[in-house]
Amino acid sequence: MAYETLQSETQLQGREHPISNARLAILILLGSELMLFAGLIGAFLVFRLGSVIWPPPSHINIRLPRVVTGVNTIFLLLSGYTMFQGLRAIRKNRQRELRNWLLVTGMLGSIFLVVQGSEWVRLVNLGFTLSSGIYGSIFYILIGCHAVHVLGAVVWLLTVFVMAVTGHFSENRHVGVELCTIYWTFVVALWPILYVLVYLV
Repeated sequence: MAYETLQSETQLQGREHPISNARLAILILLGSELMLFAGLIGAFLVFRLGSVIWPPPSHINIRLPRVVTGVNTIFLLLSGYTMFQGLRAIRKNRQRELRNWLLVTGMLGSIFLVVQGSEWVRLVNLGFTLSSGIYGSIFYILIGCHAVHVLGAVVWLLTVFVMAVTGHFSENRHVGVELCTIYWTFVVALWPILYVLVYLV
């Protein structure tokens, strides 16, 4: 009896979870986010492909800031690289490098939001608003939804940065950095698709 109990406990101890609860949670979150943006992109494509002239004639004089947004896209893509470097640093227990990379990533993400916000102000001053028909609505909802996600990612990043400053992470304990990196990578990878669809096509 004792032998069977010991054998059972040994089997339970040797049984490893294929994925942690935290990683499972972030995958579920990303799955829901993918469905959200798939729906928004689908709606955009329905209106875009269903229109003979795009943008609509009533907004033909509105020029989206392609060049500025293109440069801004580079900043966001760079932030994906710096975020990955931060994760790579903590995996080697380089805590100072982690803090530096997180700080640079946060700055690049903030620059992206500020530039995008300033361009929106310019467009609104030109009369291109959320109420400017289907074109204005789908533009601000789709691009604005992504901006909200970038803002959320920046807030999450700042939280991770504070934890890094207090020495919370180490070579063997860095799940928080890993999860933030996964989410940050998602918002970074999503943006070029939106940029091409909305600004260039």
